[in-house]
Amino acid sequence: MDYRNQLLPMEKVFRDPVHNYIYVQNQVILDLINTKEFQRLRRIHQLGTTSLVFHGAEHTRFSHSLGCYEVARRICDSFERNYPTKAPGDGLWDNSERLVTLCAALLHDIGHGAYSHTFEHIFHTDHERYTEEIITDSQTEVNRVLRRVSPKFPAEVASVISHKYPNPQVVQMISSQIDADRMDYLLRDSYYTGTNYGTFDLTRILRVMRPYKGGIAFSISGIHAVEDFIVSRFQMYLQVYFHPVSRSMEMILSHLLQRANEIYGQDPQTASRKFIPYFLMPFFEHTATVSDYLRLDDGVLNTYFQQWEDDHDPVLNDLSNRFLNRIPLKSVRFTQETAYLLPELRKLIEKAGFNSTYYTAVNDSYDLPYDAYDPSTTKPRTQIELMQHDGSLVELSTISTLVAAITGRVSGDQRFFFPKKMLSTDADELFYPIYQEFQSYMNNGILITPKEV
Repeated sequence: MDYRNQLLPMEKVFRDPVHNYIYVQNQVILDLINTKEFQRLRRIHQLGTTSLVFHGAEHTRFSHSLGCYEVARRICDSFERNYPTKAPGDGLWDNSERLVTLCAALLHDIGHGAYSHTFEHIFHTDHERYTEEIITDSQTEVNRVLRRVSPKFPAEVASVISHKYPNPQVVQMISSQIDADRMDYLLRDSYYTGTNYGTFDLTRILRVMRPYKGGIAFSISGIHAVEDFIVSRFQMYLQVYFHPVSRSMEMILSHLLQRANEIYGQDPQTASRKFIPYFLMPFFEHTATVSDYLRLDDGVLNTYFQQWEDDHDPVLNDLSNRFLNRIPLKSVRFTQETAYLLPELRKLIEKAGFNSTYYTAVNDSYDLPYDAYDPSTTKPRTQIELMQHDGSLVELSTISTLVAAITGRVSGDQRFFFPKKMLSTDADELFYPIYQEFQSYMNNGILITPKEV
């Protein structure tokens, strides 16, 4: 039997708290799920340090990837049932694109690493590049499964993720401003964080999605469901993804990996150290391969952090303890007008005995809840098109006053992170005068000049 079209004798289901059931009908999809590269995603948290704020957020890249696949599967089913192609080039759905779509949806996050975004910042890795390499590297199990479809199939799947695939309908289903990826992670993250901000009417969204020659549009009758999706995403970023404590723990993790990189990457005495983190050494030495990358997961890093709690380097020791035992830095919001005060705050922190390189940080967290297409930008986003009753298209923000109100408006803030000790009010403390001076620069979590108090 042709492997491309081989169906399971009986469809397999995964019970899922978000979608109820995730249906697997193709042998290719089940074989991909069973590869070691995909199973590794069970050991990588979807939201990284967010579980240290929302304790239920223990879900993984594995469950999200299955969820993204399921949403894409439902879209393909809807398109095949309601908008099947009748002639080449008519802009309707060609179901021969189904398998490449489902594989890309399932594998879109396979390149994420341990605490991926923080790890990427320190070691200059790129999860999207690793995703493409894992799919196209002949040594991976994922690649071997895809090659059974055809020798060119791995490259086709990778091209969907890199946005180079020729059919924009397939690309936009996986990556656009309303796609299978976002639809699953908003619902999943909302469920596991115990919040309601990310909920929206998935059934209605899928019902009003439709293919056209330039990609995917939404029937104008579904405008309110689309608006609800945009607002839900906006709320999740402000209330969950940009939570200051989660960002604080990311800063600690970043500085912890930075310190480890400095110790093991530059210290000529590394070989004589009591503990050698062998799986991280290729990254410290800038020799990492795909195989090295795939050995890492959250558990591996956490094990190394436990070892470093006993390290003789006081910074590595302390930061490991802070990360593992949730001792976050505090933060204060600042603006461009008050940013000039940050060097003074760092001086006070140094006077209080903290190394400002490792115990202070500036973090900018911003997001555009919706971005109308602007071809002049470096990475123009695919805008959301609404299809009117006569078949013509109109861009969402031009007819939605709700979406227009937040289009192009950046949400988020800039924060300066510092040790909680700097907020001490204990007059018996040795550095109490320094703490007092430090605190004179802030009011209700906002950085000010002292005279404004």
